Amino acid sequence: MGQATVAGTESAVAGSASSSEKDFKLVGYSNFLRKNPRTDRFPVLGFHHIEFWCGDATNTAGRFSFGLGMRLSARSDISTGNTIHSSLLLRSSSLQFLFSAPTSSSDPPPSPQSQSPLPSFSPSASHRFTLTHGLGVRAIAVRVSDAFSAFHISVSHGARPAFPPADLGLGFALSEVELYGDVVLRFISHPSPSPHSPSFLPGFEDLPTPSPCLDYGIRRLDHAVGNVEDLASAVKYVAAFTGFHEFAEFTAADIGTAESGLNSVVLANNEETVLIPMNEPVHGTKRRSQIQTYLDHNVGAGVQHLALATDDVLQTLREMRAKSPAGGFEFMPPPVPTYYVNLRRRAGDVLSEEQMKQCEELGVLVDRDDQGVLLQIFTRPVGDRPTLFLEIIQRIGCMTKDEEGKEYQKGGCGGFGKGNFSELFKSIEEYEKALEAKQQIAAA
Repeated sequence: MGQATVAGTESAVAGSASSSEKDFKLVGYSNFLRKNPRTDRFPVLGFHHIEFWCGDATNTAGRFSFGLGMRLSARSDISTGNTIHSSLLLRSSSLQFLFSAPTSSSDPPPSPQSQSPLPSFSPSASHRFTLTHGLGVRAIAVRVSDAFSAFHISVSHGARPAFPPADLGLGFALSEVELYGDVVLRFISHPSPSPHSPSFLPGFEDLPTPSPCLDYGIRRLDHAVGNVEDLASAVKYVAAFTGFHEFAEFTAADIGTAESGLNSVVLANNEETVLIPMNEPVHGTKRRSQIQTYLDHNVGAGVQHLALATDDVLQTLREMRAKSPAGGFEFMPPPVPTYYVNLRRRAGDVLSEEQMKQCEELGVLVDRDDQGVLLQIFTRPVGDRPTLFLEIIQRIGCMTKDEEGKEYQKGGCGGFGKGNFSELFKSIEEYEKALEAKQQIAAA
């Protein structure tokens, strides 16, 4: 078994920043001109799965299953002969969440007959990860045409290797490079699905679909957002080894409040189906940046939130809110009532009167760009620390056809909620202020 590494600090580029990094400047949302140069260094076919490292996979996966309407689809644990770790896969349409926890206190000796279907999993690294970060995302996995080639091309263009290519059997392969902090970008390649191939990875036991099937309407991972300490070096590092292009950018002037702000860049693959935004804190504001608060509690860079797309955010939200009191996920407070006064002007040509009424009742934020409309809402942090949270979104518009005439929605339709960032910031600021007030009372 290979040895995974956990650094615990953000080091997007080794050594001092180059002159080009020092000259890195954002032009802001209004001046940014979107273009797609199609510069991927290797074919990236889409998101494959997200792996969370946690202390107990069974209970954590159960909470996410209940809260998000994702069914348990596959497993590898003691019941399947895996004595190294427990890994449970939740699935909702194309969205796949893998929850892994060590069942061994130390790393087993390397062996070609390893009982683990995830050769990159290390019990000792997982223990350190959870101790350092709490519940968090260890791997953003993307499907590539060849995990061996993607790894070698990435490393030749500056990527720091995390786990060398491994043949998983049945035509499946895995490799990993460092992304930011203790998060890895995992490359998965596999043949076209067949009746005899595993639905996830070799070594995982596929589980039957229950009836009725648990489903709140979540369909796919839209984007995975990371918080980093230095945006320039992080963007240059990731763009250099992937070839991903800049899809969007925001500055504190675009999306901040009077009290705090951030800078953000979104990187995308050729097809703009893999969107990786990264944020950095802005210093010198009245309040410490919320990104800095994340970095402090997470002890370094990491995944801040995952945006989960649904075809009907109102229905999905009703299902999720019904589960909130019984152990599901809680949501950030809604915006002030005046937020919805101009909703008809912003989206009245797309949303019905009933939909706009429900958006206000459920606290859904509504934004749009020159191509489509975005409906979004954010949960409170999902773990003990004020770090990782979830975003539930629906994109409306931007439909086009591929070469075969099949209709699909362009990536990032409706933008990333530029018009809603200040509302989100205000909501998080109020949440942080409430926590600070309780801490002061407890200390008194």
